[in-house]
Amino acid sequence: MEQYLDHFMNYLTVERGLAANTLEAYGRDLARYADFIEKQGIRAVDAITAADVVGFLGALRKDGLAPRSQTRSLVAVRTFHKFLVAEKITPVNPAARIESMRLTQALPQVLSTHEVERLLAAPAESDPIGARDRAMLELLYATGLRVSELVGLKLGDVQALVGCVRTLGKGRKERVVPVGEAALAELEVYLRGARALLEKKSGSPYLFLNRSGRGLTRQGFWKIIKRRALQAGIRKNITPHTLRHSFATH
Repeated sequence: MEQYLDHFMNYLTVERGLAANTLEAYGRDLARYADFIEKQGIRAVDAITAADVVGFLGALRKDGLAPRSQTRSLVAVRTFHKFLVAEKITPVNPAARIESMRLTQALPQVLSTHEVERLLAAPAESDPIGARDRAMLELLYATGLRVSELVGLKLGDVQALVGCVRTLGKGRKERVVPVGEAALAELEVYLRGARALLEKKSGSPYLFLNRSGRGLTRQGFWKIIKRRALQAGIRKNITPHTLRHSFATH
């Protein structure tokens, strides 16, 4: 089974162009699935039945895996077997008729407009880090970008005259997102002086830089938004996705 999993992961990477986080989740779920199948004494992928897939889901439930994670695992297993059928390795997909668990979706936490205003005002424009954070927060709230899209922006992706940014989203699909005047103004402040001070001759192509002159990571931005939320007196459990949800709600 291991060789087929390798082929499948390569297919997801090269042909489907899935994001690194999605690939990691697929790999983790399918490794757990392969381990379960092996413990059942099954050595050939075409010997796996629907009952085996149901047994795997039961084992996940018994191990205390959350319903959402169980559903994600089923999607990974179903997609893997669909791949095997398409490649004519197996005749049927044993997971095809197994339904996902019905999940009660909790509404994502959002900030009020007043809380957003306090968060956006928290960084001071007078220092390079403050100007950078302010521009990032304004841009995130104005566009609803994912954090990976935000930190992946390069200088050439900002089209201030047109009032938009170009970004690569899920599956490396390019899209153009309009930007409001307030975010563009903060970007201009950042680009006018702060970014050059942070760059330190690194020559980095990325729009937002850390203190070392390199592009920010998702984890780096996570720390930034947590710190700025505390500074703004926001006690909610805020995450980078909170601004995306707030953008959509408002």
